[in-house]
Amino acid sequence: MAEENQPGTPSTRDAEYTPPPRGYTRLKRGRKILIGSAVLVVLVAGVVLWRYFGSYESTDDAQVDAHLYPVSARVSGYVIKVNVGDNQYVHQGDVLVEIDPKDYEVAVAQANASLASAEATAQSLNITVPITSVNTSNQLKVSTSDVENSNAGILAAQAQLNAARAQLEQAEANDVKAQDDLRRYKTLVDKREVAEQVYDQAVAAAKASTASVAAGRANVSAVQQTVQQAQNRLVQARANQQTAQTGPQQVSSSQARARAAVADVQQKRAALEQAQLNLAYTKIVAPVSGEVTKSVVPGLNVQSGQQLLTVVPLEEVWVTANFKETQLRHMQAGQKAEIHVDSNGRTFRGHVDSVAGATGPLFSLLPPENATGNYVKIVQRIPVKIVLEPGENGDHQLRPGMNVVPDVFVR
Repeated sequence: MAEENQPGTPSTRDAEYTPPPRGYTRLKRGRKILIGSAVLVVLVAGVVLWRYFGSYESTDDAQVDAHLYPVSARVSGYVIKVNVGDNQYVHQGDVLVEIDPKDYEVAVAQANASLASAEATAQSLNITVPITSVNTSNQLKVSTSDVENSNAGILAAQAQLNAARAQLEQAEANDVKAQDDLRRYKTLVDKREVAEQVYDQAVAAAKASTASVAAGRANVSAVQQTVQQAQNRLVQARANQQTAQTGPQQVSSSQARARAAVADVQQKRAALEQAQLNLAYTKIVAPVSGEVTKSVVPGLNVQSGQQLLTVVPLEEVWVTANFKETQLRHMQAGQKAEIHVDSNGRTFRGHVDSVAGATGPLFSLLPPENATGNYVKIVQRIPVKIVLEPGENGDHQLRPGMNVVPDVFVR
C-alpha cells in the first residue's frame, strides 16, 4: 500500500486511462450545436404554427344559404302553358307559367263598358247641375214677381170693389129718391095736380134707378169675384214662391247626384284597373334570376295563392357558419374568410357580414329551457353570416344546402 501511494509511481487508474482520439472534442461540440439548433428550429416552428393556427377560427358546422323565392298564382284558373323545366336558369321578368286569360279578358271588357256608362251618367248630371241652378233661380224670380203682381191685383180689385160699392150706394140712394118721387107723383096724378107725362117720367126714372141698383149690385158681385180670384192668384203665387225657394236644396241635390256619379266613375275605373291587373296576373313571371324548381304542369287548375315554382337566386348565396361561442371572442364584421367546399374541393374568398343576435336553438320551434334544475353547461353555437367576394360564385358552383368549412382570420 505504501508503494502504491508513493509519489512518482503511476497508479492503476492512471495506467488504465486512454486519451481521446484527435478531433473527438470538436465532434462533441458540433453535436451540441446541432441539437441546440434543432431545438431552436422546433421552438420557432411551434411559435409560427401557434400564431398561424391562432390567427383564424374554423368550423365544419356550416352550410351555404340563400333566399328561396316561392312563386305562386295571384289568380285562379286553368294552366295552359309552362315555359320552364326543372332546374332551368331563368332571368328576372321571364314568363314562367301562363293561365287561360279568356275569362279575365271578358271581365276587362265588362269593366270597360261599366266605366263608359258611368262616365256618360256623370257627364249628363254635370250638365244638369248648372241648368237646375239657372231654372231654380228664374223660378224664384218669377214666383216673387207673381206674388208682387198678385198683391197689386188684390189692391186694385179692392179699389174696384170699393168703387163698385160706392156706385151701388149712390144707385140705391138715387133709387130711394126715385121711388119717393114716384109715390109723390102718383098722389099728385091721382089728384090731377100734375100732368101724366111728369108721372110717366117719374115711373121711368124709378125703373131706371132700380135697374141701376141691380147693375150696381151685379158689379159689386163681379168685383168681389175679381178680388177672390186675385186672392187665389196670390195664394198660388206664394205656393210657387215657396217651391222656388227650395231651389238651393234642389241644386244641392243635383250636385250630390253629380258627385255620386263621379264617385261611381272612380269606382268603375278602379274595377277596370283590377280587371286589367288580374289579366296581367295570368302570366306568372320570375321575381328574380335563378334556377327554377317547379311543381306545375299544363292542364292544372290552380287557385289564388297556390305555390307553383321556387326560384333559387344562385348569385345571392352566402354561408351560415355555426361557430362555438368560445370562438367569437375576436370575431367581428369585415374580417376576411376562406370557404372550403366539400363538393369540389375549391376555396372561395369572403368576409364576415354579421353575427346573429341569438344562438341557433333559440330560433327553433321548441327553444331549450335551462331553468329546470338539472342544467348542464353546453357550449352553444351562434350563426355567423359570411358573404362571398364579388365574382367568387360566377360559375354557380355554390348551391344552398352544401356543407362547407369556413376559416375566419381574426388576427
